[in-house]
Amino acid sequence: MLHQHEQVPRQYELVGEESGDVPDVPLSITLMSTDSIVSGSFVFQFEAIRDDIFRVSFTSNSHPVPPYPSARRPDTKLRNRLPIETVTDSQGTTKIMRTGVATASIEWSHAPVVRLYHRGAKEPIYQDLAFRSYAVDGTGIAHYSSYKQDSLYVGLGEKAAPMNLSGRGFIIAASDTFGYDSYRTDPMYKHIPLLINATRDGCVGIFSTSHSRATWSVGSEIDGLWGKFKVYRQAYGGLEQYLIVGKTLKDVVYSYGQIVGFPLLVPRYMLGYIGGGMKYSMQDIPRAADSIVGFIDKCRENDIPISAFQMSSGYTVAETEPKTRNVFTWNRHRFPDPMNFTRQCHQRGVRLLANIKPYVLSSHPEYDRLANAGAFFKDPVSGSHAVARLWSAGGGESGEGSHIDFSSKAGFGWWYQNCRALKQIGIDAMWNDNNEFTIPNDDWECALETVQVPAGEKRRDIGYWGRAMHTELMGKSSHDACLHEVPNERPLVLTRSATPGTMRYASCSWGGDNVTSWEGMRGGNALALNAGISLLQCYGHDIGGFEGPQPTAEHLVRWIQLGVHSPRFAINCYKTSPDDNLIGEVIEPWMHPNATPIIRTAIKRRYKLIPYIYALSLKSYLDAVPPQRWTGWGFEADPVVWSKDIMAGDTQYWLGDTLLVSGVYEPGKTSVDVYLPKSDNDSDFGYLNTNAPFQHLISGKWHNIVSTWETSIPVLARCGFAIPIGKSQPTKCYKDSRNEKAEDPGMAMDDWRGVEIFPPPASLLAQDGRSTISFKYSWLEDDGISTDEKTLACLCHINIEYVAWLDNVGVIGARIVVVTSGDWEPLWVENGVDIILPVGDMREIVPLTSEEWSVTNRGHDVEGRAVWNLDVELTSENADSMLVDGGPG
Repeated sequence: MLHQHEQVPRQYELVGEESGDVPDVPLSITLMSTDSIVSGSFVFQFEAIRDDIFRVSFTSNSHPVPPYPSARRPDTKLRNRLPIETVTDSQGTTKIMRTGVATASIEWSHAPVVRLYHRGAKEPIYQDLAFRSYAVDGTGIAHYSSYKQDSLYVGLGEKAAPMNLSGRGFIIAASDTFGYDSYRTDPMYKHIPLLINATRDGCVGIFSTSHSRATWSVGSEIDGLWGKFKVYRQAYGGLEQYLIVGKTLKDVVYSYGQIVGFPLLVPRYMLGYIGGGMKYSMQDIPRAADSIVGFIDKCRENDIPISAFQMSSGYTVAETEPKTRNVFTWNRHRFPDPMNFTRQCHQRGVRLLANIKPYVLSSHPEYDRLANAGAFFKDPVSGSHAVARLWSAGGGESGEGSHIDFSSKAGFGWWYQNCRALKQIGIDAMWNDNNEFTIPNDDWECALETVQVPAGEKRRDIGYWGRAMHTELMGKSSHDACLHEVPNERPLVLTRSATPGTMRYASCSWGGDNVTSWEGMRGGNALALNAGISLLQCYGHDIGGFEGPQPTAEHLVRWIQLGVHSPRFAINCYKTSPDDNLIGEVIEPWMHPNATPIIRTAIKRRYKLIPYIYALSLKSYLDAVPPQRWTGWGFEADPVVWSKDIMAGDTQYWLGDTLLVSGVYEPGKTSVDVYLPKSDNDSDFGYLNTNAPFQHLISGKWHNIVSTWETSIPVLARCGFAIPIGKSQPTKCYKDSRNEKAEDPGMAMDDWRGVEIFPPPASLLAQDGRSTISFKYSWLEDDGISTDEKTLACLCHINIEYVAWLDNVGVIGARIVVVTSGDWEPLWVENGVDIILPVGDMREIVPLTSEEWSVTNRGHDVEGRAVWNLDVELTSENADSMLVDGGPG
């Protein structure tokens, strides 16, 4: 997008208005350009669709709305339908819309200018740039708006650190960025044009639905006339944007989810340790199948639990020259019996993800048949299928081939049938890799047979429709095939590239081919936070680095300690070198014998945390709340969270509501500074260090936390909150074989649940002055595998309340209520719940209710914490009425 042919229509007339009390019809105004500065008339439309969601379009016959938008227009639901007001002054005519959340003004004395206000506010939270707001730019458009300096800008899916996107420019396109720099590389793997400006006074999001290549300049451009501004430039077609208003980031992300869809649920096994490494599936001696099974067995020998394994594309490498990667084929030397191989993995309780790439090399046995069937893009110059250079074998090696056109019936159907075949062999999940569609020519044409084509639309070029459209369609084909083969189990598609629409089919993603470096590990936090804000919720990184040198023992430990406190926990790498660009090396948990016991402890802690992390996934599925969150999420009233260090988002983050996590990002460092945000709630009781010296820390200050690599990174728990924990190994949620692999009968049952509570020290409660302080926390569980529609039928709500009394400081009263739906009940219910106090807290747990609920003193666990077992109260009451927020009651 180096060209610039901007023309700004300056004269408009009102041609349409929808107002008044008309159900299911948006409040809207429509303007049409009347000057001759551009060819043809442009239509500007502004609509209030929800109280907090507004739709803007700027289109013409030559620049229509995106033909395949990444989100469909949501239904109109306005709680407060006030008539549109008209204000006329010397500047011209202004229309005013008021909803229950915001006020919008649209003025068009020159180019249209939109201003958005929170209801009752005098200053706008958003406004277009006067005289230059909506411009025609050759084949595309440009949209200019004001820029708020020194504020927080987030989103755009996955962008280089820091988390704050302010003052930078970005390419909105996906690229295969092997070995990227987490602070400098752009673009990366995701195509998600969502930009949110968050301030103490409120937030506003701008979301564009086009799959076309674009750029976002977020205050990085300065002009003497225009000052600093934001500008979204789109290469093709007209503009369709949604403006989303909210008081907090949580509000805007939720409403964004209402437009694009809330995150899908991952199967619970996906939250365990996921092993991998290119080398395993590339080996001829020993055979790759034996190498992978051997790795799983070695995990067991080293007492390291594992739940899944990512099979890299080595299983598809041809046995004869040219030894290229031929998707959906099997190397029968490395895998002589694929079904027996998958059965062996399942017998060990390990699920399999198979790497699949959306292109076919010319050496592929089905290349000619697919070309003749029209499964590839068409080159209008040659009149035949389009050919490109594609990754073929080792690092940096390429060959000729063609990308699959997923808008063709032949391409979509071939992919669908082959994904079904993988499922039939025993592959559990599809790993959609290399799906950035880095097409070299925007003029290549799509078949458009599997998508709805707008009436009268004649264009087929991939630039106009958007190459990212095929990332989404690839996700749909993989997802639908999995669901076809196993209709009672939620499909799992892991995707490297993504659009907003892709995540309707893929439940998880990761940060791609990162590099082993301390800086890269740190920058990955910022990538993850922006991914979560963009609703890529089951997201993580290749721990230890996908490419680059092998990590030292200290570095690997630090990365694993960080990774176990993230939504997705995987160790996968390539590690090529000039002497070996084909197979590479692998990172194994036992590669540094002096570090193996530390790593074992960390991975087992990950398994204990799965009930907590899975509950965060369920909350994300229901409410679009990211499991991994910016330090200021929920603490907007604390001025320190708006400082440069905290807005960078690369050193610390929330994992859910309870745990504040910070890494250690330099070798040899034994302590780090962590900021503990302060709530505006009067009952902010600070934090407890979950590691030695287990001290209480006050909120609203920076604290230096001692954290040697032999122990842990800083993990701080909010006083008054809790986390549910489980066994330190993979478990299953049914006593029989329902929805479980029949080959893994030896897997442990999920029949034990603990709850780590974090009551404030008794001395602190005395300072509060109240005689009784109650704390409440709730979480969700289900069977971990059912499809989305069945999940709601088996959803279980668990609520814990614990109370401290000033006149009896040695006692804490507790109550556990389990609300079932009737379709499913956790296995652990009959065994009660173990309530686990912080190290050094010797208070006694007693039943909170007058009922004769049994309490048993279990002594102390291996970490020296007092443990009390409490019976649960089981009910099928209305679950919604039982839900409580964390913290003081």
